[in-house]
Amino acid sequence: MFNKLKQFKDLRSQAKQIKDVLGQETTQGEADWGKVKVKINGNQEILNIEIDPELLSPDKKEKLESAIKEATNDAIKKVQRIMAEKMRESGFSLPGM
Repeated sequence: MFNKLKQFKDLRSQAKQIKDVLGQETTQGEADWGKVKVKINGNQEILNIEIDPELLSPDKKEKLESAIKEATNDAIKKVQRIMAEKMRESGFSLPGM
């Protein structure tokens, strides 16, 4: 039983280390030819959103909403690849996976 508790503690420690490392990584997703940019960190927290003023007119509301969604999804996909690589590099693995 103590062995299982130690394994759990080690796993939590390793997960925290990876979270800290990922928090230092950033990537940016773009949409609408770079008119909308979303920057996120490795913990999938949005750090910044840039929107070209051209897209801020009321008649472009739907286009802007779509571009924000596309840029966010692009950034998330990129950071997920970074996360997978960092986990692979650190040798982090969950039991049974």
